[in-house]
Amino acid sequence: MDLGISGRNAIVCASSRGLGKGCAKYLAEAGCNVVINGRNEAVTMATAEELAKTSSGKITAVLADVSTHEGQDKLLEACPSPDILVNNNGGPPFRNFRDLSREDILEGVTQNMVTPIELIQKTIDGMIERKFGRIINITSMSVYSAIPGLDLSSGARAGLTSFLAGVARPVAEHNVTINQILPGKMDTDRLQAGAANTAKKLGISIEEALERTVSEIPAGRLGTTDEFGALCAFLCSVHAGYLTGKNYLVDGGLNTSAF
Repeated sequence: MDLGISGRNAIVCASSRGLGKGCAKYLAEAGCNVVINGRNEAVTMATAEELAKTSSGKITAVLADVSTHEGQDKLLEACPSPDILVNNNGGPPFRNFRDLSREDILEGVTQNMVTPIELIQKTIDGMIERKFGRIINITSMSVYSAIPGLDLSSGARAGLTSFLAGVARPVAEHNVTINQILPGKMDTDRLQAGAANTAKKLGISIEEALERTVSEIPAGRLGTTDEFGALCAFLCSVHAGYLTGKNYLVDGGLNTSAF
């Protein structure tokens, strides 16, 4: 399927690896000019070189922390008029809520709520003027299903979701859409690190820890970054202009709600 976005300009935050990389990969393959972002220079440049091999568009790497104004300025300097914005950022680690300081809470909210809102503020009016805009926010299945220990991440991402529900409606008539993709158990470095921590705590192997995780998933396996990236690219396409203000679970059926 031709997604109809060849030549469009895209910013994909935190895209040197994992789910962000999956999104950048499929947008690049669709012919977009993609600005990728990371903080590890070696990893980010390697990803840029990899994506450039399969893209007809331009791939630009920006080393920056998107949670800072300086980092956001660097992204927008590389892509002043994005048609597509994929918001993504690392979340707070597992931690008992009793151990969170005020500074911890503010940092988590800045990373997973304030930062996406700031980037949308800086880019959405240009999308409205050009009559095309696709904004995707990578959140988490924990917005729907509580995960003890990820309370800060879940709260910030749920706040972002509610905030943007009101923002999405007035801009829909301008062919600007805002949607969230909610990953479940995906085969990423973050999940592998979590499995290693679980294995250490329980005194079991990493393989056994992963098997326990997979056993809970109706699909019987972890999700892939390719599956995630393909959905992201479709939601950014010309075919998705009537889809806005929604949350799309990618969890292999782990969330059992019918609605």
